[in-house]
Amino acid sequence: MARLTVDIRMRLRAFRLEVSLAVEDEILVLFGPSGAGKTTLLNAVAGLAEPDEGEIRLGETLFFRRRPGVPAVNVPARRRRVGYVFQHYALFPHMTVLENVLYPLWRRPDAHRRAMDLLIMMQIDHLADRYPHEISGGQQQRVAVARALAVDPAILLLDEPFSALDLAVRERLQRDVKRLQEELGVPVIYVTHRLEDAFAVGHRLAIIRDGRIEQVGAIEDVFRRPATRAAAEILGLRNLFHASVVDISPDGVVLDWDGFVLEAAPQPVEGPAVTAYIRPEDIKVLYPDRPLTRAVRHNCVEGLIVESRHRSGFRELHVRLPNGHEVEVRFPHYTYTPLDLEEGRSVRLSLRKDAVVILSTCPEGAQVPSGVG
Repeated sequence: MARLTVDIRMRLRAFRLEVSLAVEDEILVLFGPSGAGKTTLLNAVAGLAEPDEGEIRLGETLFFRRRPGVPAVNVPARRRRVGYVFQHYALFPHMTVLENVLYPLWRRPDAHRRAMDLLIMMQIDHLADRYPHEISGGQQQRVAVARALAVDPAILLLDEPFSALDLAVRERLQRDVKRLQEELGVPVIYVTHRLEDAFAVGHRLAIIRDGRIEQVGAIEDVFRRPATRAAAEILGLRNLFHASVVDISPDGVVLDWDGFVLEAAPQPVEGPAVTAYIRPEDIKVLYPDRPLTRAVRHNCVEGLIVESRHRSGFRELHVRLPNGHEVEVRFPHYTYTPLDLEEGRSVRLSLRKDAVVILSTCPEGAQVPSGVG
């Protein structure tokens, strides 16, 4: 149960990768947009890319070090015991399933037995004599995982492992990854750009943007309270806005969002202006003929529906508020059925006080766009 620590700097074409990160006996999900540096970071840990400076260590074992005044260290990839599942599997097309898993075991006297044990573990032993083009994408992914496990990895790296698979196969393999991590008890870094994958397999979430870690923490915590506007945008949070702080008291925080006065629950605030958000699911449509309950009596406002969409599993409204900004509202199809919620209609909303989340203080003079994020 050794701890992986990464503290590296590396000049890339578009930006500089500067990462300081620790991974315990867990699945750390590395989440961010394409080109953020996710794969480069995995390659550095695996020994396939060489940082300009810094240190990579697994417990007491030093994989890489380049710092002024101390001897340089760069352990070859083949000696790091890193299991790596590449995004596009990287199976050898001219080798059978068994031969692909045997490849990293060629020096072991028990190689054949070990390879077959891994195929049995991944439930693909019946495919041992087939070639990659003769099996499905999900089966190829299982072969890739088996091959990664063949090195008895001290670290497991998975780069967008299930991005090309359908939902049912992806869910089965997600369960496999969680089970394997529990059995192996090793640090796992799981790269994805899908939040569904992060929630399904991860223990913690690290958001990366332009080569820097924006935030690290428990997945629920990061998702519910991103530390910065950039982190919120990467997570796909909607209804981000810039507001001025009007009042702070034990009862909560009062914000002025371009003329719309919002009440928020008590939470830390520094400075006169903040970035905040409210999730679309937490904006409630009010029935005109019903009394307001405690949960929705705050932040009530009339707006104009400018867009109404039916999506898989929910309905989505875009509503223009009197301050000129729009908010996104989401709810299940079976709710609000008596109401006419088509484009051009007026609707009364409640932006729930307990759901307004203040992310961070806005830098002085910052021009932060308001409205739907």
